[in-house]
Parts: sequence; structure tokens; C-alpha cells
Amino acid sequence: MLHHHKASPRPHRFARPVCAPFTWQVVSSCVAEFVRNPEILFAHAWTGREAALWCRTMTNEPSLNRPSPSTIDLLLSRRSGSAKAMAAPGPSSSELALILKAAARVPDHGKLFPWRFIVFEGEARARMGDVLINALDDVERASPERIEQERNRFLRAPTVVAVISKVREMIAIPVWEQQLSAGAACQTLLLAAHSLGYVGNWLTEWCAYRPAVKEALGLSSGERIAGFIYLGTSAQALEERVRPNMDLLVTKF
Repeated sequence: MLHHHKASPRPHRFARPVCAPFTWQVVSSCVAEFVRNPEILFAHAWTGREAALWCRTMTNEPSLNRPSPSTIDLLLSRRSGSAKAMAAPGPSSSELALILKAAARVPDHGKLFPWRFIVFEGEARARMGDVLINALDDVERASPERIEQERNRFLRAPTVVAVISKVREMIAIPVWEQQLSAGAACQTLLLAAHSLGYVGNWLTEWCAYRPAVKEALGLSSGERIAGFIYLGTSAQALEERVRPNMDLLVTKF
């Protein structure tokens, strides 16, 4: 005799389907698995959502736009951390791989992937300091303080990621939309880092626009630096900043 397990109530707003409608292949695969392992039915008080996710896992079908109510809390509490106040640790290699993978899932009209990433860690940050010093003009280089500032610029955080916007012209996809996609990659990179407990700071500064820096980084025609994203741990408590009055920004047509 089957025992019916009553699922805990869930808010209606989270009761949307988690993925595309099941195909008969998906349904038959799940039924076959339940027949082989009937204890699965009784080991858990299944909700429709959990059963759907489990079936997708069993059939290797992707589960997209998985509901994550806590994500809105992250979005509403997101705060940049100053690169000047960062310390170790930064993301590990595996964490950085996840962060960059998330950054590559942004809207991208035409599937052009109009961005790429350059990572600066360890001694690479010091080498970038030499690049910046060499990119200074004669007047700027005459200041010992400025030399020291540029030598340490990329040492402010344990990890720095340059997001490179690379546009293709003379195609159906507007250049503006390609550039917006690179900006979305910058923001998503920040959010992914915040979700793992790190702070981030999206900067450009003078070096993003200096031809000598672009040349040293190997940028080609159509490529620009969308931002240098500094990642690490905040060395001081974050403080809230002034936020806009939404009533002044939102209108209805």
C-alpha cells in the first residue's frame, strides 16, 4: 500500500514550472528508475518541483532558470568593495573558473561571445605594474610617487580580471548590443564573486584607455577594455551608499 506524503506548503509564486515540458522519453526514464528503485518514492516527501529536478538530473537534461529566492537578497544587498581596501584571500582556481563561467552566461544577441577575459594573479600583477609604468608619458614618469602608484596598482587585490569587449562590425548585430553584452559580463562576474563571499570592484581608470596598455595586453582591432574587475576580501566593513529614488526613475507607458 502506498503511503502518501504531504508536502510542505510552498508560496504560489514559486510554483512555476522549472523547465520545459517533459517528453515521453523523460517520463519513461523516470518511471523505469522508480520501478528499479522503489525506495526512492518513500525516502522523501516529494514536491512537484523536486521530482521535476530529479528527473532532469537522471536524464541529463538541463534545468534552466532554477528558482533561487535567496538570489534577490544578494541583488538587493550587492555592494562593491574598494580595490584600495582589499586583501587576501581571493577566489581559488576552481572558484574563479565558476565565476568566469557564470560571467559567460549573459545575454548575447547572435551568440557572438563578444568578450573575453584576461586573469592577473600572483607575479602577473607585478608584471602588469611594469606595463603601466612603461605606458606613462614623460611628464607622468617624472613623479616618483606616480611610479610607485602604478607599480602597485594591480597588487591592490589578489585577483584582477580584465573583461575585453570585442565587437564585430558590418554584421546584423549592432555594435552597441555587443558592447552591452560585455558590460553584462562585468556585472555578472561581480555578482558571481559576491555570491561566493568575495568583494569586487569594477574599474577602468586611465590604463584602460592607453594605447600602450592595450598593445601590451594583445588587444586586436575592435577590442576595448570594458573593465578591470578587482576581486578579493574586504579589509574593512562595507558601507551602504546613496541609492536612487525609484519613483523618479520608473514610469509606465
